[in-house]
Amino acid sequence: MLVDLDIPWVILGHSERRTIIKESNEFVADKVAYALSKGLKVIACIGESLEQREGGETVAVVSAQVKAIADKISKWDDVVLAYEPIWAIGTGKVATPAQAQETHADIRKWIAENVSADVAAAIRIQYGGSVNAANCKELAALPDVDGFLVGGAALKPEFVDIINSATASK
Repeated sequence: MLVDLDIPWVILGHSERRTIIKESNEFVADKVAYALSKGLKVIACIGESLEQREGGETVAVVSAQVKAIADKISKWDDVVLAYEPIWAIGTGKVATPAQAQETHADIRKWIAENVSADVAAAIRIQYGGSVNAANCKELAALPDVDGFLVGGAALKPEFVDIINSATASK
């Protein structure tokens, strides 16, 4: 249906679908591969729960999510990853810039080691955990954060500040 409506992008693997509907990493990866096969571009959401973060499992969780996708596709040109720490979505909590950078760098490192250095250098990895006007400039300046997947803040006037932070950084 998206293709018929000339909508080029689809968001897959969002945390609500993973947690409420229980979409597995493999199911999300199948959907990513299918969407790509139909000519869609994909924003694939990955991220950990607060319990996983506090348990030191962040890298293992997001790596498993990316690995499931890597096992199903070979062409990454039309894939964007959106790191969304589940504990920060809609809660007003946000990963510190250091946490966001560390996780984005870990994702990029995993891709370099398991897919290719070229894909790791080229892929966009967005941050999507409660981005707002107060934190967007600092997050946008991080070397491994390639933009944002914005939720509720996109409905507020401050969304303009978030958009402008992308052009003012790096």
